[in-house]
Amino acid sequence: MEPSRCSTTTLFRQEGVGGITYRIPALLYIPPARVLLAFAEKRSSVDDTDALYLVLRRGEKVDHSVQWGPPEPLMSATLPGFRTMNPCPVWERKSRRVFLFFICVRNHVTEQRQICSGKNAARLCFVSSSDHGRSWSPIKDLTDEVIGEEVEHWATFAVGPGHGVQLQSDRLVIPAYAYHFSRWHCLGTFFRSRPRSHSLMFYSDDLGATWKHGQLFQSGVTTECEVAEVMNSNGLSVLYCSARTSGRCRAEAFSTDLGEHFEKPSFVQELHEPPHGCQGSVVSFRPRRGLLQEEAPAISSHPKSLVSTLGPEQSLTPPSSWLVYSHPTSRRHRINLGIYVNQAPLEAARWSQPWIFHRGPSGYSDLAILEEGWFGCLFECGEKHEYEQIAFSLFTDQELLSHTGEKCSGPSNVQ
Repeated sequence: MEPSRCSTTTLFRQEGVGGITYRIPALLYIPPARVLLAFAEKRSSVDDTDALYLVLRRGEKVDHSVQWGPPEPLMSATLPGFRTMNPCPVWERKSRRVFLFFICVRNHVTEQRQICSGKNAARLCFVSSSDHGRSWSPIKDLTDEVIGEEVEHWATFAVGPGHGVQLQSDRLVIPAYAYHFSRWHCLGTFFRSRPRSHSLMFYSDDLGATWKHGQLFQSGVTTECEVAEVMNSNGLSVLYCSARTSGRCRAEAFSTDLGEHFEKPSFVQELHEPPHGCQGSVVSFRPRRGLLQEEAPAISSHPKSLVSTLGPEQSLTPPSSWLVYSHPTSRRHRINLGIYVNQAPLEAARWSQPWIFHRGPSGYSDLAILEEGWFGCLFECGEKHEYEQIAFSLFTDQELLSHTGEKCSGPSNVQ
């Protein structure tokens, strides 16, 4: 397949200066139908507190392009007196059902107000679709069922934003974060610790019928996150998490129990964060046979915690999955959206140099794996501000390697 020219289509555009604004992209590809679902928040202004409801555009991949339908409001994904935020979709392949997770937050209650007061105003909700996003079920509120009394120790929480994943085991995983605090009683007075942010996962092992949540990450510095499953050639599943921080670089963590627990996050110095951080996206894919050389490099520099978990023989096995990551590349501003590739996901510091996918203001993004070497990226961008529009682009694996300066390498029996 010859590399194609990267084309960009604006799917959502701000209406006037400071008017209706679309933010927080989430992208899902449905393989059997070759359908893309592009979600965003519709807001009455740029502010988080002015979020209204979610909107959707359905696209059909035809040859080397996508034909997009008109914007559609998702009014079934609403609760009276709440605003709908943080779309996080996942495709369940056995039931052929789309689950769209999101949070509903009490109108005009800011995240900072929840953190300062310790009083959560968010609800964990989802809707589902069995016809590739043409129609949606009534909303279901899972807060009491899934979080229960623990929510009293969560100042606030959110899912994603971006996509969830279905693992080889069929487990559905929705990435999330919570601001957790401890409360204790002493001499007639109640005290509360300062809430700290921890990433975590919501998951289902029965095709979405019931849901649970995993353990909070050990380090209280990670917030918005996405996950991708990496399979080495021994068939061992490792769940990779990329998480937002305010520490000028990205955090990553690994799980060997399908997302219930993660090793302590480590910081990736070559993946920059702007001040206060920014959401980013990560996906895993199995490289095509034509993209690979016959010889594969051995893995020899796993993080110590992962080596001890996998064992010495498994730790030297080359992975059969690569990672692709999108995020603004500057340490100072949300500008210059970059696409990175990692051909050895279980090694430390193996990210490529970024392909500058969009020059200028850029913010949140979401990646999707299509088929036959194609990728999609839905991202915030603009000329003066990153929230002026949400755009979509297609690109190929060959373009990715060409622009990141990576050579093709990997196990020759991977298809």
